[in-house]
Amino acid sequence: MPDTQLSFPVSSPRAWAEISFAHLRHNYRVVNQDQHGAVMAVLKAGAYGHGIKKIAGALESLPREEAPPFFGVASVIEARRLAEAGIKTRIYLLGPSCPFEREEIVARGWTPCISSMEEAQDFHRLSSSSAKLRVHLTVDTGMGRGGFLPYDLVENIGELDLLVNLQIEGIGSHLPSADEDDAFTLSQFKTFDDLIETLGADRFQYIHLANSAGILAYQSRFTNLCRPGLMLYGVSPMEPFQNKLKPVLSLKSKVSLVRTLPA
Repeated sequence: MPDTQLSFPVSSPRAWAEISFAHLRHNYRVVNQDQHGAVMAVLKAGAYGHGIKKIAGALESLPREEAPPFFGVASVIEARRLAEAGIKTRIYLLGPSCPFEREEIVARGWTPCISSMEEAQDFHRLSSSSAKLRVHLTVDTGMGRGGFLPYDLVENIGELDLLVNLQIEGIGSHLPSADEDDAFTLSQFKTFDDLIETLGADRFQYIHLANSAGILAYQSRFTNLCRPGLMLYGVSPMEPFQNKLKPVLSLKSKVSLVRTLPA
């Protein structure tokens, strides 16, 4: 019978990922230097597989004047993970919310992006005038996934202003192909900027459009907030800019066997 009382050192993993918070902070500062305004650090999909809670903690620990005002997440599930980890940075929900999620969003003070009058009216119903919910409007500038169409928003902005339990502090849109379709992306920038000019930039505290590719290659007339994702983790969606960034993740493994074989 084998001796079950024997004690051996625990075998360490044969393969592992190492995350460099120094490289993360370097990439964040590259974005900060790009003159695109404040930075919303995008932590969706588990911080692109890097570990959402630890990445959030590393960015939140930056000096107060450098730390991002928002963390962008894909879902209420990710928002909850950050809140339960004690993260204090404001959480921004990058996509439309489901009706059954809205009560929690209001209760926790997370910031939703609103794509329709129905969504706005429901958040208004769940909120109160004494503790207004801060929200951002989403504009569909051609991607088609969500948001008000520009002419619909112009028609409905007066009705949105009457929802006194909401504080409409921001407006944004998304660039689906800024790394590969210059003409389409430029048309999105024009559509967005023209809309902001029509609505009046002064009504919004935050105006945002650029993802990583948008930050690297384009400039809006009005934006004062950007939303880097890939860039934060050291990946440039446009090859000429790769040398500005440092990879945050390194995948390593141990060599278990080396063999010499005949040709």
